[in-house]
Amino acid sequence: MKQLSDKVGTAARKVLFLGYNQKQTKLIEALISDGHEVWHCDHKITCTDGYDIAISFGYKYILKENVVNNNSCPVVNLHISYLPYNRGCHPNFWSFFDGTPSGVTIHLVDKGIDTGDILFQKYVNFSVEEKTFSQAYKRLVSEIEALFIKNKESIISKNFKATPQRGKGTYHELANFPKEFGGWDLVVSDEIDRLDNLLGGQIDQKLKVIDEIKKSAESE
Repeated sequence: MKQLSDKVGTAARKVLFLGYNQKQTKLIEALISDGHEVWHCDHKITCTDGYDIAISFGYKYILKENVVNNNSCPVVNLHISYLPYNRGCHPNFWSFFDGTPSGVTIHLVDKGIDTGDILFQKYVNFSVEEKTFSQAYKRLVSEIEALFIKNKESIISKNFKATPQRGKGTYHELANFPKEFGGWDLVVSDEIDRLDNLLGGQIDQKLKVIDEIKKSAESE
């Protein structure tokens, strides 16, 4: 753990920021500017005792149950998908490949992977200029940082309403990612068409899965 702030305000919270550092996200500086005591960690942790809240953004490790069940220090995760769709790895790719909604979600962490109750989320529609996977990714990061900053007072003070996720949604592991993928700087529409043609028989199954998800959501 590394403490990033030593001058704190009278209403300061002790925040553990997991994942991205100050060069990778502006959220840490936003919390410091508000007078909070911010600690950073990008390695695997086993305990959050002594902190008021933990923020996970770009964090690569699955947390143990004793950490996510610590009611005195909830863990809040920032995920660049519109949950319950595209839990797990590379949500930006899968939203295009599966034809599911794009968006960003701030949610509580539970014992599942991206299955916790939702605090805030937003649909994202890309502009005509945002043609590549990399451009879409940058837009999603910008949107989730803006969503966090807009609601950071409620999040840090734990004055929020958590809503359970609805529907089955989708989940992808790293092993599911197509090895035929050509690269993040490619035009999304062109690369998805290429992969659809290349993977052939998998597409009908993919569409059946999407139909099942829609029917499940409509029946609730």
